[in-house]
Amino acid sequence: MSEEIKPVVPQTPPPVSPTPPKLPVVKETLFQKMKKTQVWRSMFRHDYKDTPKNRTLAIIGNVFLHLHPVKVLRGAVKFKHTWCMGGLSFFLFLVLLVSGVALMFYYRPTAEYAYFDMKYLQFDVPFGMLLRNLHRWSAHAMIITVWLHMFRVFMTGSYKPPREFNWGIGVILLFLTMFLSFTGYLLPWDQLAIWAVTVGTNMARATPLLGHEGPFGPQLGMRPDNDIRFALLGGTQVGAPTLLRFYVLHCIALPFFLLVFVTVHFWRVRKDGGISGPL
Repeated sequence: MSEEIKPVVPQTPPPVSPTPPKLPVVKETLFQKMKKTQVWRSMFRHDYKDTPKNRTLAIIGNVFLHLHPVKVLRGAVKFKHTWCMGGLSFFLFLVLLVSGVALMFYYRPTAEYAYFDMKYLQFDVPFGMLLRNLHRWSAHAMIITVWLHMFRVFMTGSYKPPREFNWGIGVILLFLTMFLSFTGYLLPWDQLAIWAVTVGTNMARATPLLGHEGPFGPQLGMRPDNDIRFALLGGTQVGAPTLLRFYVLHCIALPFFLLVFVTVHFWRVRKDGGISGPL
């Protein structure tokens, strides 16, 4: 009896798993290491992830990077609703800012030189007459556009909630604009300017609580030499100290405050949902 011979089956070696490729080692930069420190986290607590969505939210949430709100009513941006008076007022303010800085190169705020500096600017400086009239007529136009802007806001009911705070800011901007125009009126230092400012500042005597002729002023000890008119003029009459005070108010203090309130005004327009729509 013959023994059956089994065929020899070759054994295949077990499969060898491929080795994964080595990933490049990313070294942390000094800035990334600094962001993980406790000092950084104590100052910047909002550690948003750098994603396209978060970048978009950061841009549309920033008034400097995205002035307009995300949604704007179609009827709110029509010319017949806004008259463009707010934008025109801001444009004229920028014109006044630039032309005013240019005028400062030719003007000295002293009683001895102020009038002659204006004449020198008008008749000797190239394009001086154009520069002065650009500043002057822009100031007049800004007064008109600001008043029309306030009128439009009132007539369309845009002062109602949630915009009542911004309406208050607008009223402050109106008074700052009027005071800017008033302080600039004295700077030519001619007879018209001196007597106009004299008449205007005389009304300050009747300021409640702060004027020596106003309600409760005498009871609070207000006199011609310590009331609001004295503080405004730097004396009891319009003189050289008045010119210097009006110059500082007109060129530094009032533009600074107006710029701050304009920024708050724009920010609130955006936060309140943009320009209000037609009624």
